[in-house]
Amino acid sequence: MNVLQRLLSGGGVRVPHHKDTANYPTEHIPLPKKIVLPMSQHVGAPCEPCVKKGVRVYVGTMVGRAPSAMSMHIFSSVSGKVTAVEPILYKAGRGDMVVIIETDGLQTVDPSITPPDVHDRESFIAALEVSGIVGMGGAGFPTDIKVTPKNLSEIDTLIINGAECEPYLTTDNREFLECPDSILFGIRSCLKWLGIPSALICIEDNKPAAIDLMTRKTEKDPQISVKVLESRYPQGAQNVLIKNATGRIVPRGARHTSVGVMMLNVTTVSSIGKFLETGMPLVTKRLTVAGDAIENPKNLEVPIGVSIDDVVNYCGTTEEAGKIIIGGPMMGEAQMDVNYPITRQNNGVLVFGKKSSARPIATPCIRCGRCVNSCPMGLCPVDIRNAYVEHNAQELDRLMADLCIGCGTCSYVCPAKRPLAPTVTLAKTFLKTHSNREKR
Repeated sequence: MNVLQRLLSGGGVRVPHHKDTANYPTEHIPLPKKIVLPMSQHVGAPCEPCVKKGVRVYVGTMVGRAPSAMSMHIFSSVSGKVTAVEPILYKAGRGDMVVIIETDGLQTVDPSITPPDVHDRESFIAALEVSGIVGMGGAGFPTDIKVTPKNLSEIDTLIINGAECEPYLTTDNREFLECPDSILFGIRSCLKWLGIPSALICIEDNKPAAIDLMTRKTEKDPQISVKVLESRYPQGAQNVLIKNATGRIVPRGARHTSVGVMMLNVTTVSSIGKFLETGMPLVTKRLTVAGDAIENPKNLEVPIGVSIDDVVNYCGTTEEAGKIIIGGPMMGEAQMDVNYPITRQNNGVLVFGKKSSARPIATPCIRCGRCVNSCPMGLCPVDIRNAYVEHNAQELDRLMADLCIGCGTCSYVCPAKRPLAPTVTLAKTFLKTHSNREKR
């Protein structure tokens, strides 16, 4: 049985949900004194700053211009004065060009903001190009590129990913409960202008209120239906969700559009709906702020560019942070610098105390097979690890290390607490580098 056949048999793992903020309405954070807008907030080429120091900007003013199709403009989330346009290097070694804006507290909207004129497919795509909307599930892929695959005419299903399978995070759940009409307007606009026959709104069964609301809202719409899925991590992973929602399996090395499916995150499609109605580009982001060291867990709407420190201070802490994670605990990134800003693809800030974030001591592999049985892609993480240690590219190719989705399930289930997930990620990178050299 090969890897893709094994995918049919399932995989994944049940993780504690910790969806404690699921019923917490979204609050607005007080306006920060300044925001910092990195020019890399998406997959593709960094934006080029199009404002200078001393210039006054408004909410919705473009401050970063996309230099190519595979990029996405960046807009100011505040009104105020540009105080710096400069390169910056954060403690984690991450460098970027940033635009720093001192807020004036007025939140004056850019006078050029008007709803886009959309009357056909071309004008719909043109509108998305200036919307600032990227994949809001964390990937950051430019939405205007994602909705224009070469085989668009072959797409028969639009999947709306509302699984939100990561523990703690509840922002997509709140999007369902607080913005259902924007979600549906975005879905119907995509179906209409892209010529896709139907849509599936996919929600895990641990979100009963969202399921009930969206089912009632779509019961008379023959094009849109709600698909309830088991709460099993990583249900929201692209290939996993496609298989569980439609029964289709994306071939190795192929895009999901190859099986007649287009997938958008629920907050992405809701942002499309809001932009088409108002013309305001993406300038704010909802975050779940939680973790055992957070005093007041919340769902917050924040201006893009606010610092992690501002967000954490607003919610308060009960103890010194041992680890701060942007995103969920399974696939998120630990942060070294609390001055780093929130970008448009972020969806959570998790703060854990020193005890709960202490790294476990790894012991020798006991060959129990849990990592193999739990991998949602049917991979063998322990063998991939061994092949990587030996720098055996051929063996990594045979083991299909490139199919790893980085979900972290293998590390989670390992009783020996071995760091399988980061090692498999390194193996995937090594295989890709080796393959690129072979093609030259």
